[in-house]
Amino acid sequence: MRNEHKADIVIIGGGTGGCAAALAAARAGRKVIMTEETDWIGGQLTNQAVPPDEHPWIEQFGSTATYREFRNRIREYYKRNFPLAAGSPSAVLFNPGNAIVSSIAHEPRAALAVLRDMLAPYVHSGRLEILLGYVPIHVETEGDRIRAVHVKELIKGGEIVLQAPYFLDATETGELLPLSGTEYVTGAESVDQTGEPHALSGAPDPMDMQAFTYCYAVDHIEGQDFTIAKPEQYDFWRGYQADFWPDRQLSWMGLVPHTLEPVRYSFFPDEKSFSLWKYRRIIDKRNFAEGTFDSDMTLVNWPQNDYWLGSIIDVSEEERVKHLHGAKQLSLSLLYWMQTEAPRPDGGQGYPGLRLRPDVVGTEDGLAKAPYIRESRRIRAVTTVLEQHLSPAFRGTGGAEIYKDSVGVGCYRIDLHPSTGLRSYIDVSSYPFHIPLGALLPIRMRNLLAAGKNIGTTHITNGCYRLHPVEWNIGEAAGWLAAYALDRGLEPHQVRSQENELAAFQEMLKKAGVELTWPSIHAV
Repeated sequence: MRNEHKADIVIIGGGTGGCAAALAAARAGRKVIMTEETDWIGGQLTNQAVPPDEHPWIEQFGSTATYREFRNRIREYYKRNFPLAAGSPSAVLFNPGNAIVSSIAHEPRAALAVLRDMLAPYVHSGRLEILLGYVPIHVETEGDRIRAVHVKELIKGGEIVLQAPYFLDATETGELLPLSGTEYVTGAESVDQTGEPHALSGAPDPMDMQAFTYCYAVDHIEGQDFTIAKPEQYDFWRGYQADFWPDRQLSWMGLVPHTLEPVRYSFFPDEKSFSLWKYRRIIDKRNFAEGTFDSDMTLVNWPQNDYWLGSIIDVSEEERVKHLHGAKQLSLSLLYWMQTEAPRPDGGQGYPGLRLRPDVVGTEDGLAKAPYIRESRRIRAVTTVLEQHLSPAFRGTGGAEIYKDSVGVGCYRIDLHPSTGLRSYIDVSSYPFHIPLGALLPIRMRNLLAAGKNIGTTHITNGCYRLHPVEWNIGEAAGWLAAYALDRGLEPHQVRSQENELAAFQEMLKKAGVELTWPSIHAV
């Protein structure tokens, strides 16, 4: 007999978009089941250990109300639970790490605590069921609809069949798309396909995808030695240099993404050039009462541990495991190099006081529970966002494309990391943009919604639609849309195509605190 679980809405993937979708659908009164591959919900905020990367106006506007609530709760988490330095409790814009990249850089375990609290009322009431440690393995379809998704428990091997009128794919790599036969795209499109100036000349390359990264947290205790065992692939990574990189990957050299000029990084903030330590620092010990932390703490998600030697999407299991292992080895090799060989300003070598912090990411090996995936499979969508819709080079002074079916907003430069096609950065200006409802809708499938980085973007525009507040907004919009479609007895495609229904849905989003438009502001 099949072990069946039924709900109004099933969300496969408990990442940033999945959590936002579950929150919206549960608030709308719907019974929701959400699965998550790891034992931490939250995706890039938690199990991938990536501090929020946001636009310059995030404290005033340009996010959903629930994302702002999440940010406020992060600040309150530290203010409530930690002894702060004098003056810190009154800081409205308290930033735990005082990082360069974010005005609210914090530990991934703090984000996990906050997300659990936000979802707790719905979990406790029984409206939301969260299945941790489950992955999709099979999808039952009938015509253009999904009937059920089979998920498998990774540890014990048990299988559950999930049934619902609507399914949301919030996985990090668009796992439901091949399982359900939903049409999708991977990798880099060609100029002939999209007309984008930064697309590939010649043929498209479906296997050319952005690098992924195994992040980790470290602190530094001067005078002590926390050197890890030499990683098995250290000799390879110590000598590796890509053709487009100015030095060996394990060095303090990198590239300025938007000019591709060589740049020399510094390590600690008191050195003169760009500080990698401060870049994604998640704890600045000066924020807290003396003795609370022995050291600052930083998150290592740097150019040096971007892995671009192969894809983990649409490859054999053997190939996938090989590249996941290679990415872990690169990250550990970077740490070992920093501990033993990295040049110091005083002429010495190595920082043996660097201490890997497994407790911060909740793993035994000290690396994040999951790799940071920048680029997913992408649905063939009703609307595909192109570079021409965002780029000031095309738009002039007119701002980004205005979509009449906007379900949210986002802002970031078109920022692509080096890719598995061994191509360097693509980093170009972008206007603050809108999220079109049509980008969440597969062209054919009727009851499947994209709820993360798998929406209708291209390889190029994924570069600005992949960040934390945008993924949250996408997931939240998908959750509200599925609930609205159920309430009205409509399909999501009908909500978009019927003018009165679209207007009513957008009004519901606005009442829920979803911003649909930008004020007049400049490009980034």
